[in-house]
Amino acid sequence: MNTKKLVAIALLIGMGTVLHAVVPGFVFGMKPDMMLTMMFLGIILFPDKKSVLLIGLVTGIISGITTSMPGGFFPNVIDKFITAFVFFGIFMALGKLKKNIISVSVLTAIGTLISGAIFLGVASVIVGLPGQFAAMFAAAVLPAAAVNTIVMIVLYPVATTIMSKTAFTGQQTISQ
Repeated sequence: MNTKKLVAIALLIGMGTVLHAVVPGFVFGMKPDMMLTMMFLGIILFPDKKSVLLIGLVTGIISGITTSMPGGFFPNVIDKFITAFVFFGIFMALGKLKKNIISVSVLTAIGTLISGAIFLGVASVIVGLPGQFAAMFAAAVLPAAAVNTIVMIVLYPVATTIMSKTAFTGQQTISQ
């Protein structure tokens, strides 16, 4: 993995960290996970297993550290790691459609729903949930899916334009 790719991934995760830290927890300490958008964007821009592993682990650890849900560290780490590879698998399965803004935005919504379900499921087993699974899913995960999708619709064209106008070697993997 080259330095340019590591720096770009670090910038995406850094922006995601700021978004994750400033959004307040409002449903039993749970908050919409804006860091997911950056994780998904990183996977879209750098679709290789090493990058996905790095992005999933680092995003999980940072999400866990900045979570407002009591006992949410390990559920975040497990959730982001699994979600990163599930998202990557679905993204790669899309073939030529994966560069389409509609595909990317729909995949972001699906990825957010998967992430929320995994997080709540793991949290319910490890630390217990302060409310019902369905209520927490409806109150935090569904709005997060909507917000993440809108953010991706805005960020994806900007990121791809920046990547295409710079001499960035990581972009070549997207057109495969």
